[in-house]
Amino acid sequence: MTTSAASSRQHSVRANDVPTSPRKMRLVTDIIRGVEVNRALDILKFSKKHASITLQTLVRSAIANWEAKNPENTKELDNGNVYIKTIMVDEGRTLKRIRPCPQGRAGRIRKRSNHVTIILDVKKPSTVEDNK
Repeated sequence: MTTSAASSRQHSVRANDVPTSPRKMRLVTDIIRGVEVNRALDILKFSKKHASITLQTLVRSAIANWEAKNPENTKELDNGNVYIKTIMVDEGRTLKRIRPCPQGRAGRIRKRSNHVTIILDVKKPSTVEDNK
């Protein structure tokens, strides 16, 4: 897993060559996109998809990185201000295997992998004015 900071408030985590097809991973990532991190961990914990295990580890890593770089702002994490701003699933390498088929032919098996990138950010305080 690779980490980097886009700004002082955003932190990203990347996992390369995760052995799950990108299509299956995107089914789970679409559920937690834009959600507060503690709620995202709860959603992943009770998800029946296998990809949720990998994403749960990745979100925990992103939280740990955010806490390490912002030790004075741990209240924002407790208050639910830290959320998943962006989560991207890119296609990784495809391993090609051969399976025997009838009449001496061979069928192709494509074992797909993906790269997942998560960017955490802090919600800005909303200034809502009542126009009543």
